[in-house]
Amino acid sequence: MAFDYQLSETTSSSSHIPEVDFSHAREMAPYLTEPLAMYVGAPGKHGYLRLGFEIDPRGKCILRDLDRRAPLIVQQALYFDKGMPDMPCVYILSSGGPNVEGDRYQQDITLKEGAFAWVSTGAATKLAEMNRNYSGLVQNLVLEKDAYLEFMPEPVYPCKHTRFISDTRIVVDESATLFYSEIFMGGRKYYAEGELFDYDILSVCSHAERPDGTPLFREKFIIDPKRVNPRQLGIMGQYDVFANVILITPKEKADAVYELVTPFIDRENKLACGITHLPNEAGLLFKVLGMEPGPVKKTVREFLKTVRRIVKDKPLPEEFPWR
Repeated sequence: MAFDYQLSETTSSSSHIPEVDFSHAREMAPYLTEPLAMYVGAPGKHGYLRLGFEIDPRGKCILRDLDRRAPLIVQQALYFDKGMPDMPCVYILSSGGPNVEGDRYQQDITLKEGAFAWVSTGAATKLAEMNRNYSGLVQNLVLEKDAYLEFMPEPVYPCKHTRFISDTRIVVDESATLFYSEIFMGGRKYYAEGELFDYDILSVCSHAERPDGTPLFREKFIIDPKRVNPRQLGIMGQYDVFANVILITPKEKADAVYELVTPFIDRENKLACGITHLPNEAGLLFKVLGMEPGPVKKTVREFLKTVRRIVKDKPLPEEFPWR
């Protein structure tokens, strides 16, 4: 494990923090009441993070640019991936505990030409029980020519009456590759008598385009358990955990990955996965259903192992036993 200190960081309070605005989202209209405690987007509730990766003169990829606002935190990049020892590995942390009502977060990640990085969270993201308003996250991911990003946050846990919305905008060059995964739990399964699908609403949107603005795809799902029961066949059915993986990569690499992935339904272990092509030859969409986060995360990682071998011709090390 090693550190790299070639970093330019901005932390002054005078720097501009982008506004996180979800006024366009009609599904959140019932949840606009101002919190009784700290107001929406108050200091400590309006987190901002900017990460910029680039290749240094030695040919090593480094975290060159960092701007952060509480409660979002990022420490120095680590280099623990034995398969790609020059790749910076970064954990996004939060000093504020779970996401609560009125929280607004934005994360901007840019990879310059030829840069490569792995980004995750230090732990699962808990969405606390909410009485007023909601928690919102905006993400902007920009990959320049020949860039490569593995973005694999830990699972999201919604509690009872959680209201959460996220919008992820992706700008990716035709030669770049993005592996982006999200894992959503049905709730706190073992808390009290269980809170599976007892949240108010989850609204998740991802959309991608080329640098010239050419649209590639848009995917949005809204889970509102009070209106539509997620236990229906064709939604979650008997499963409790859902993983959504977006792979944006050149067509020839996407085709090679697709040929090596076999969809399955393991009824004994209650685990299933499927794969399909994204529109406009943008890449692949990979989905996993399961009962517990461990097997789902393992299935996503097996998919990443195939992707890395095809795209970078590099091995994927075994996951740390504590992750």
